[in-house]
Amino acid sequence: MSQAFSHRVLPYDRADDLLDGALPFLREGIENGDRVLAVTTLAMHMLLRDKLGADAAGVEFFESDKWYAHPARYLADTVGMAETAAWQKRRLRVLGEPAWARRGELELLEWQRVEAITNAAFAETGAALLCAYSRSLPAGVVAASRQTHPETMRGEATQPNPGYQEPWTYNARLDAKPLPPPPDDSLDLDIQVADLYWIRAYVTDFARRTPLPEDDLQRLLVAVTEVVTNALRHGRPPITLRLWLEPGELVCEVTDHGHWTERTGFGLIPPKPAGGASRFGLWAVRLLCSIVQIRTGREGTVVRLRLQIPAVPASLPVNTA
Repeated sequence: MSQAFSHRVLPYDRADDLLDGALPFLREGIENGDRVLAVTTLAMHMLLRDKLGADAAGVEFFESDKWYAHPARYLADTVGMAETAAWQKRRLRVLGEPAWARRGELELLEWQRVEAITNAAFAETGAALLCAYSRSLPAGVVAASRQTHPETMRGEATQPNPGYQEPWTYNARLDAKPLPPPPDDSLDLDIQVADLYWIRAYVTDFARRTPLPEDDLQRLLVAVTEVVTNALRHGRPPITLRLWLEPGELVCEVTDHGHWTERTGFGLIPPKPAGGASRFGLWAVRLLCSIVQIRTGREGTVVRLRLQIPAVPASLPVNTA
């Protein structure tokens, strides 16, 4: 792939500001024969189509809310598109407007992490990514965009971001913050032997007393099996599985007293066909769960899985801390 990968942020105050940067970016891709995507709101779709005129036929339009629905699945799908385009001697070019509204604090952090990891995940694809950020977003979201994108675009001009951080540096900074302790009323299971049948039964019994959909329960069971297997193989006893509820979420945590070491963020990047084993299968875990939080150090390793649930039944304790 002759083109160099690019990942730029396009801050804007008004729709005209966004159009000033987006239209040249899209038109360049159309002229070059790139696979061109516009992932924005429906209102912006209309503006882009109007301004592009007949050229709009060379752009694929997608809605932000659906495109940016799940961090790991977004990465898997988009990296796959970029690699396919590169194999076809084309370039994937994406104008994206990440969906930040109505996300909780942990979701925001996870998507900011994805923006950083994008610089490693797409590095060899030659893709061109332009991410639009409204200045009306929370200040922390806008500030983080300058740390996760190497360059800023203003109109057709591009300038480096002095605050940009390399993806693994940014990732390590997020992981430096310790996780809050589990609630006192969590259900704890000490794991002495690798009896995965009873471990799955234990998780199933808890989950079926919540509104967690059956498909999500099956995803959770696969994820828990993978994490417990990793702890048994790569960690050190004692190993403990904990379950509890938080508002809108079922939380499952596995802890051990080993220090996991892995250079590339424990499954944050879609693995190559020959590279999955080096990530302990944690990429699959990230695909299965809404949020995966991992902390590891000399005192041990914690893997915390979160799945969204429609509501919390009154009969079960809820951690509101």
